[in-house]
Amino acid sequence: MKKVEAIIKPFKLDEVREGLAEAGITGLTVTEVKGFGRQRGHTELYRGAEYVVDFLPKTKVELIVADQDVDRVIEAVVKAARTGKIGDGKIFVSNVEQVMRIRTGETGDAAI
Repeated sequence: MKKVEAIIKPFKLDEVREGLAEAGITGLTVTEVKGFGRQRGHTELYRGAEYVVDFLPKTKVELIVADQDVDRVIEAVVKAARTGKIGDGKIFVSNVEQVMRIRTGETGDAAI
């Protein structure tokens, strides 16, 4: 099993969710986060005063999937989240040692 974490632009969340649903993915976790990459934030003007926004709003989507589904998940996220502009985000894939469904006690792939 793998954990796929995608950091995306917030306005792309619905498209990513729909793309994952089309790819057969039924469950995910979404968190509102803040961060920056190469763009290092930006400056904004508010009531005549300029200030620096160091951390930009992002959305983190987390999924646990079977090994054979990873490529399909990555493809769906990239297709839905890509704008071609800086700040589109990143995808991280890591191994998952164990999963257990609390309600039934199922473990492994049956618990996904």
